[in-house]
Amino acid sequence: MSVFTIYTDGAARGNPGPAGAGWVILDSHGETLFKNKKYLGELTNNQAEYQALLLALEEIEKPSAAKLNLHADSELMVRQLKGEYKVKNEGLKPLFQKAVLTLSKFQGYTVKHIPREKNEEADKLANEAIDEYFG
Repeated sequence: MSVFTIYTDGAARGNPGPAGAGWVILDSHGETLFKNKKYLGELTNNQAEYQALLLALEEIEKPSAAKLNLHADSELMVRQLKGEYKVKNEGLKPLFQKAVLTLSKFQGYTVKHIPREKNEEADKLANEAIDEYFG
């Protein structure tokens, strides 16, 4: 069974505003398998956080044979995924539901809130996605 560590971050300049997603996926030895970014259009920061997670999950080809260790600096998203906070925002409900459904396809997962300083690479990628879009 594969174990992946995923770092995700979403960024929005304005709330809502131009948004980007960044994600980094490491293998069980801590080696980088994927790192990617995407411009998302006009979203809120919280929507961008969920989009970054969903985009990262799409990179895993065989979810049923994988365990995940998810790391994000979005306390709201992490607490919602852990069931500690309810999802009240109508704009987040479909993203949350898709994330929960997608995560259920994996062998197992943990979700951990990390400080922004420990999520620098994903944060940098999310912001690069916005910068590159506006050239």
